[in-house]
This record gives sequence, structure tokens and C-alpha cells, in this order.
Amino acid sequence: MRKPPVRYRLRVTSFLLAALSLFAISAVLQSGGFAQPVMRTGELWRQVYQLMPDLPLEDQYVNKETREVSTSTLISRLIRYHTTTKGRSPLYRLDWKLTLADYLGVNERISSSIYPGADVLRTNPLEGDRAAIQKLNRVQRDALVQALVTTFSPAVPADSSGGSPVSQPSVSPSPSVSPSSPRREPRPGDANLLLTP
Repeated sequence: MRKPPVRYRLRVTSFLLAALSLFAISAVLQSGGFAQPVMRTGELWRQVYQLMPDLPLEDQYVNKETREVSTSTLISRLIRYHTTTKGRSPLYRLDWKLTLADYLGVNERISSSIYPGADVLRTNPLEGDRAAIQKLNRVQRDALVQALVTTFSPAVPADSSGGSPVSQPSVSPSPSVSPSSPRREPRPGDANLLLTP
């Protein structure tokens, strides 16, 4: 039996490597290997209101279909806008500050057609939510950002020993100098001291 030409074997090998790479990439993406951790945000807004009870609820909007007052609130819509609409991480203060900047009109424009609640509520809540965020002063906005980050941050397990974490000793590349010895400025000719005799 005759061996296939080298060019044919290279093409087949390249094709198999490409197919294997695509398979591996799709498996990683499906498993969520590169994705942010999935968090259920449905009830987290309640925790934010527990941390900041003075925040306005903005829950007076009526559902189009049921004709009853909706259960969505300012913070639930803010969380949905931040995580779902914008795809920002809920773990970082900077991301929350960018979202608040969107509401204040100084970052990205919020599209009223895709704002959370626009499709199910009789009145689009965007303008009311913007007004509520704009009424907050800087200290309140910073407290809101901290409450959101605290709510979404995973709990850090306590150290089993009960003490503070032990830091690894660092290796210093230079010899330690006692703090009592004064540091002297280099003088001409000091480099000659480094030469081997």
C-alpha cells in the first residue's frame, strides 16, 4: 500500500488540530471556564435595602398585563441593568460607579427601549430611576456602591486557626542593613571597590 503524499498528511493534521482546538474552546465556553460566576440576583436587592433602608423603592409602576403594582424596585432594576444589560461584574466598585455614572448621564447613554421593566411596565421606569439616583448625594452614592459590592461579594471563609493569616517570609536579595546605620551617598571611586583583586 502506498503512503499518502506529505502535503496531504500535513493538511489532514492541520485540519484535525483545528477541529480539536475548536472542540476544546467550545467545551470551555459551555462549561463557563471563561465566564464570570453566575449569581442569582433575584432577591439580592432586598439585602441592599436592608443595608440602606433610606433608599427610595421606586416600586409604584404597574404591570401591563396583570394591572397590578409590580414588585420591581429601583435597586432590582439597577442590578438587572448592571449585570444583564451592560454585562458588568457585580464584584467591583469601579463597575458600579460606571453604572451610576450612566444614570447620572455622564458615562454611557441608557437606552429606554432596553431598560429593565420597559417591556412589562405601563410607564418606563428609567426617568424615575434616574431622578432617584440624581437625588442621592456623593456620600449616599458611595454607600450604595459599597452596599452593592458587599451584597455580591462572596463570603470569605474564616481562618480555621482563629488567628490572622501567616505571611510567608520574603527572601531579600540584599543583606539587611540595620536601621541605626546612616546611609552614605556614593563618592567618586566607590565603583572600584566592586572590582575583584
